[in-house]
Amino acid sequence: MDWSKTKTIFIIVFLILDCFLGYQFMEKRNSSQLDVILETTIEEQLEANGITYVDLPKEVTKAAYVSGKSRSFTMADVKKLPGQKVKIEGETKVKGTFIDPVALPIDDPYQLREFLQRYIIGGGQYAFWSFDEKQGILTCYQMYDGKMIYGNENSKLVIHVNGRREALSYEQTMLSDLEKYERKQDIVPAIKAIETLYRKGHLQPGDRVTKVELGYYGLVQFTASQVLTPTWHIVVNRKEDYFVNAFEGQVINDQGNVLE
Repeated sequence: MDWSKTKTIFIIVFLILDCFLGYQFMEKRNSSQLDVILETTIEEQLEANGITYVDLPKEVTKAAYVSGKSRSFTMADVKKLPGQKVKIEGETKVKGTFIDPVALPIDDPYQLREFLQRYIIGGGQYAFWSFDEKQGILTCYQMYDGKMIYGNENSKLVIHVNGRREALSYEQTMLSDLEKYERKQDIVPAIKAIETLYRKGHLQPGDRVTKVELGYYGLVQFTASQVLTPTWHIVVNRKEDYFVNAFEGQVINDQGNVLE
């Protein structure tokens, strides 16, 4: 027997065995680490990244689609409006110009509601969305069943404001005959909507979710009719608005398109 050849064979066999055992060990360790990651809750993952959030709504677990149609305005609607010249454009849009600028209490929700009820058709159905001081534009959206209809051009009120925060003119659209579908469905919990933003990279370490509320979004908007879907509105760091379909858990962009 050639001992040197035998020794070489043994060395090669042991090297192959060492490599195999090393590979098995690495696979087992990686598998264990993956199991730990999978067992970690989203709350723990957010906490580990310093991502915080406000108290989340938990009482709503089911919701339904809402249907409606664009309201057709008439001259009878606008005759009662005080201190303004009004015209109806294409039946579904009202354009008003105040004869004299009217003080607009933007920072006082109660007085703003009174302004809307006094000067706007069905003004009590609208709520504050945003104010762009640089452009002098106050935007309100229509509400239904205590929930806002986000980003909908057919249920929107835009008021043009001067530097003294006085209303100069406005454009209004509105939905009518709003009603819920009979069949209710389970909705994605708020924490799952936040998880969707986290998984898609919309939440960064140190971010804070400052607002979470349920409303409606019209993914397909037609002039004649609308179908609104329950949608989570999530605000990050008081400035970034995100919308997550409450039925399917998908992120929606400002144009009403599904991002992911």
